[in-house]
Amino acid sequence: MSAGLFGLLDDVAAIAKMAAASIDDVGAAAGRATAKAAGVVVDDTAVTPQYVHGVAAERELPIVKQIAIGSIRNKLLFILPAALLLSEFLPDLLPVILMVGGTFLAYEGAHKVWHLLAKHDDHELPATVISPEAEKQMVAGAIRTDLILSAEIMVIALDEVAAEGFWARLAILVVVAIAITIVVYGVVALIVKMDDTGLLLSQRPSAFAQKVGRGLVAAMPRLLSVISVVGTVAMLWVGGHILLVNVHEVGWWDAPYEWVHGIEHDIEHAVHGFLGSVLAWLANTGISAVIGLVVGAVVVVIVSLLPFKGDKDPVERHESDTTPSH
Repeated sequence: MSAGLFGLLDDVAAIAKMAAASIDDVGAAAGRATAKAAGVVVDDTAVTPQYVHGVAAERELPIVKQIAIGSIRNKLLFILPAALLLSEFLPDLLPVILMVGGTFLAYEGAHKVWHLLAKHDDHELPATVISPEAEKQMVAGAIRTDLILSAEIMVIALDEVAAEGFWARLAILVVVAIAITIVVYGVVALIVKMDDTGLLLSQRPSAFAQKVGRGLVAAMPRLLSVISVVGTVAMLWVGGHILLVNVHEVGWWDAPYEWVHGIEHDIEHAVHGFLGSVLAWLANTGISAVIGLVVGAVVVVIVSLLPFKGDKDPVERHESDTTPSH
C-alpha cells in the first residue's frame, strides 16, 4: 500500500516537473519571440500616445484602456487563429507575409522621414472635450492602426517559434500577445499622464516636488519627440532586416544577405569579444535601416502617384478626420 502511494507521489512529482519545464520553455520561447518583435513594439508604443494628444485629461486613460482592449482582441481573436492556421497548413507563405509586413514598416518609416525633412508645420491642438461619437472614431482609428502593427508583431513572434508543436506555439503566442499588450499600453498610460502628474507635483508645497513636477511637464514634449524618432528608426531597421533575411530565406536573392553576413563576420574576426559582437550587430542594424529607408522611399513615391491620397500616415489621417471644429 505504502509502496503504491510512494509510486503515485513519484509520478505526480515527475508530472509536476514536466509541467514546470514546459512552463519554463514557454516563458523562454515567449521571451525570445517578444525580443525579436521589439522594434515593432517600440513603434506601437510611439504611435498610440498621438491618438490622445489634445484630448481632455480625464478621458486619456479611458481611451487608452479602450484601445488596449481592442488590441488584445485583435491579437487573440483575429490574428492568432489566422497565424496558427497559416503556420499549420501554409508555412511557406510566412516569409512572404513577413516581407509584406516589412515593406509596410519600411514605408511608414520612410514616410515619417519624408515628413520630417519636408518640415511640415505641427499645429498644437488645445485640450478639448470631444463628443462620444468623435471619441468612438478616434478609438476605432487607433485599433485599426494597432491591427497592422499587432499582426506584424505576432507573425514575427510566430516565425521565431515555428519549429514548436501546435499547442506550444499557441501557448507561446498567447503569452506574447498578453505581455506585449500590457507593456505597450502600460507605458502609453504612463506617458500620457506624465504631464498631469508633473502638474500635480508642481502644486505641492515641497520645493523638491515642485521642481520634479516642472521637470516632468517640460520633459513631456521632448520624450514624445524621442519616442517618435526611436519608433521611426525601429520601423526602418525591423522592416529592412525582415526583407534582408526573408528574401534570402525564400531564395529570391542571396547576395545582400551574404554581403551583410560577411561584414558581420569580418568585424567579429577583427574585433574579438563582446565589443566585436556589438559592432557586428550595429553594422547589421545600420545596413538593415538603410535597406528599409530605400525600399520605403520607393513605396512612398509609388503611393504618392496613386489616385487616392497617400500623403498622410495613419495618425495624421486620424487627426484630420477627428479634429473637432470650433
